[in-house]
Amino acid sequence: MSFIENLQFYILISVNVYDRISVVLQEGVDTMSYKEDVRMIKALADENRLRILECLHHGEKCACVILEELSITQSTLSHHMRILTECGLVNARKEGKWSHYSEEGKKRFKDMFSHYLETTDSDGGCSCDKCE
Repeated sequence: MSFIENLQFYILISVNVYDRISVVLQEGVDTMSYKEDVRMIKALADENRLRILECLHHGEKCACVILEELSITQSTLSHHMRILTECGLVNARKEGKWSHYSEEGKKRFKDMFSHYLETTDSDGGCSCDKCE
């Protein structure tokens, strides 16, 4: 699977994860990590941000290169980069007048989804001891 296909798969399952997170939040469980997870899921729910992540998949890039490759405006790029850096998926560093961006949170992203996917068995049902 390509990088985008993997992200699309994770976004499809994120709807189920988001619903389960919402229930847990209502029950008053440790909300900080859930809020961070929801922030990351929401950050991935945008075509431009997925394109940016795919672009960065090949290494650090200057904002000017990303602007050219994706044919978007600087304000659009700035908006999306703010969201991606705030949730920890992208790292930014300033060099002169340009910012340089690189992937940051790939491992955290994979760990987050692995955590939620472990709670279900192969047929999609709950795998906890109480439900067996």
